Amino acid sequence: MELAEARAETEPRAVDRAALLAVDGVTLRFGGVTALQDVSFAVQAGAICGLIGPNGAGKTTLFNCISRLYDPHAGTIVFDGRRLARFARHEIAALGIARTFQNVALFATMTTRDNVRVGAHALARGGFLANALALPFAAREERRLTERAEALIEEFRLGRVADRPVGELPFALRKRVELARALAIEPKLLLLDEPAAGLNHEEVDGLADEIRAIRERRGVAILLVEHHMNLVMRVSDQVVALEFGRVIADGPPEAVRTDPEVARAYLGSAR
Repeated sequence: MELAEARAETEPRAVDRAALLAVDGVTLRFGGVTALQDVSFAVQAGAICGLIGPNGAGKTTLFNCISRLYDPHAGTIVFDGRRLARFARHEIAALGIARTFQNVALFATMTTRDNVRVGAHALARGGFLANALALPFAAREERRLTERAEALIEEFRLGRVADRPVGELPFALRKRVELARALAIEPKLLLLDEPAAGLNHEEVDGLADEIRAIRERRGVAILLVEHHMNLVMRVSDQVVALEFGRVIADGPPEAVRTDPEVARAYLGSAR
């Protein structure tokens, strides 16, 4: 009876289309390989959702679909009431979706300050002509974005390295710069792709605190891909488990952690 109840609690269920992010029946193939198969789940506004699974389960591929880097062959992804397929890739940030990458994707020769400013420019309301003609509106907009970047530098305690090229910074600091840059667009949804990769135990503990603090300070929803299970279970409100591109569990962290299908996917046998 307990096993049946646990399975019912974690099995995929009908997608809540009123959620901030609704992934419904997404399928993606690369040639003869099905990378995602009928993937469905929802993330509520302000929630932290962990996306887990063995290597090759389709986690980063799903991130790439949400970011519009890949176009699914079937299914829909709805964000804040709008189908993402209707928008170009370069419009995704302006919709309110920000992302970090497993391999830190910063401009190595640019300073910390300028990297964060690049993120803030996704909010710019001016255009090429206004900037080229140095119109007053463009100058005001530039000041606004600069103030936004400076606030993030202070928030993430990056002041002492603000004028250093990020390529000279320790890996953990570069991760923090990338996080600040992602938040510069004031997103409603933050996609974190293995943020704990390359961090030591103490840094992972600090990251867990930072993720929760970001949600509390900003009310932003977070979709987290991570192999560090303790981190996922510690910070998440909801966990979605993938295996071979399929959802095998979706529910509260403890229910997913003890789900026999999840144990089999990771360990090769059910408990």
